[in-house]
Amino acid sequence: MIEEKKVKAAAKRAGMVVKAKKKTAIARAVIQKGTGKVKINKLSLDAYAQGVKREMIREPLTLASEVMPELDIKVNVKGSGSMSQAFAIRAVIAKAIVRAKGKKYRDIFLAYDRALLVDDVRNVEPKKPLGRKARAKKQKSKR
Repeated sequence: MIEEKKVKAAAKRAGMVVKAKKKTAIARAVIQKGTGKVKINKLSLDAYAQGVKREMIREPLTLASEVMPELDIKVNVKGSGSMSQAFAIRAVIAKAIVRAKGKKYRDIFLAYDRALLVDDVRNVEPKKPLGRKARAKKQKSKR
């Protein structure tokens, strides 16, 4: 009984933890009440990404612009390439907002892009014998 109270109190302080994946990129976010800051690997969003990646990561933030001033999101991402990381970050931010604010935002995100809330489970096919890649094989000469 006492331990349950301690666990619940620690969870309130730390906020809610959410996870998203794309290929081998794994993004974890902690969402808590705050002033609207978004930190990715301890950097601000503008310092972390430029151009298309920044706009892609901002999509869930603009869709939920009325609740963002009251939430702080800290994202930790690692693995894979920069685009896969950007997809994972955008998905984890959307999942965190839905977890904090409820069904209204779930419907908004699903109507906009299903990939915001559903992880992409596709992965690179493994390399096969006698080939340079998964499907490419050594050329055979007929003569």
